[in-house]
Amino acid sequence: MNLAQAFKMAFKSIYMKKTRSFLTMLGIIIGVASVVIMVSVVSGQNAKNMEWMEAMGNNNVDVNATSNTGLNMDEVLNEYVATLDKKLVVGISPVVNLWSEMVVRYGGKSYSTQNWEKWEDMIQVVLGNDAYGVCNDYTLMEGRELSFLDIEKENNVCVLGGGLKEKLFNYTSPVGETITINGLPFLVVGWYEAKGIQGWEEMDNLVLLPYTVNRTLNKNQTISQWKIKCTSSSATTEVTARVQGFLDGMFPVDENGNQPNGYGYANTNNTWQEQNREQARMQTLVMGGIACISLIVGGIGIMNIMLVTVTERTREIGIRKAIGAERRSIIAQFLIEAAVICGIGGILGIIIGCMGALIAGKFLLDGMILWPDQGIVAGAFLFSVVLGIIFGMYPAVKASGLQPVVALRAE
Repeated sequence: MNLAQAFKMAFKSIYMKKTRSFLTMLGIIIGVASVVIMVSVVSGQNAKNMEWMEAMGNNNVDVNATSNTGLNMDEVLNEYVATLDKKLVVGISPVVNLWSEMVVRYGGKSYSTQNWEKWEDMIQVVLGNDAYGVCNDYTLMEGRELSFLDIEKENNVCVLGGGLKEKLFNYTSPVGETITINGLPFLVVGWYEAKGIQGWEEMDNLVLLPYTVNRTLNKNQTISQWKIKCTSSSATTEVTARVQGFLDGMFPVDENGNQPNGYGYANTNNTWQEQNREQARMQTLVMGGIACISLIVGGIGIMNIMLVTVTERTREIGIRKAIGAERRSIIAQFLIEAAVICGIGGILGIIIGCMGALIAGKFLLDGMILWPDQGIVAGAFLFSVVLGIIFGMYPAVKASGLQPVVALRAE
């Protein structure tokens, strides 16, 4: 018997017992669908987190520092970063979010930093310098960045995020126009391309002002956060270590374990990204392992039904052996039938899994189009077929070991 005949007999056997075959496949269908959905959701969540982290900027060092001795930490950090090799650092900018209510107006339109009822319309007013856009991976679409003179002279100028630019000016250019923030006029000198991350609209609904207006808009609150942009991932690691060493030297720990002069910490977002990837890998393994249990249970069901099939077809096996069928032909027939059952179940599981992944992306990941990875789909299908072969082996061997005389006596 050749392979074509074996497959033909397998499909015929499945078709003749459609209900039983479908119930046998259920474990495989559920297992494959579970693997596809679970792994896709974890991958989608990881992709969403990575998208947010990358939008925040790659190869950045976040610095938090406060001096208790009256030092101007902005000047201190800028001077120190200036001493670092230009091959390591692109720039540094203070990062100040104004948390008190700020209302931005242009014409008859107004938006607030505390619009809790409509999150997508909430804006943020941030203070920075001429390197803010570079340090936060914003792309300038028109106009210019803040300049050194804007900072030094405390000019009332601003750069808009793409989201707020569209809200206030639609498709017209905002450059040269004047908006008001809590009644104070600010000239728009440029605007950034929107990052367009769902759920993080405030990243595009921003107004960037010179950090020196901190005196007028933020009651001269102490600036304690900075972002340093590095040239590469390896440079980020080196800069983080150097800045942390510099801060440790500036704020030594006394014999009681305190830092009386202040504190300072430097962290890199590259570490967070790697931790996120590692966490996602662990989640994928755990979720995939849980789903594989369903596949194994389905495989046991395959073995059970194949044993029943061997019992039902004992006389057929005896006749085939009596007319000269080899043992390997009997084994191949039953293994192919088990593999076909699992293969069909795997295909149905993949279809259901793809539909489930799309539904999960819509409701769990803010409408994200969640399409399963081709490697996961192929792996799940192959695993289901291999399971069929593994769990079909015992019934196949048992069938091939029947003696013709005994088999022919079976009713």
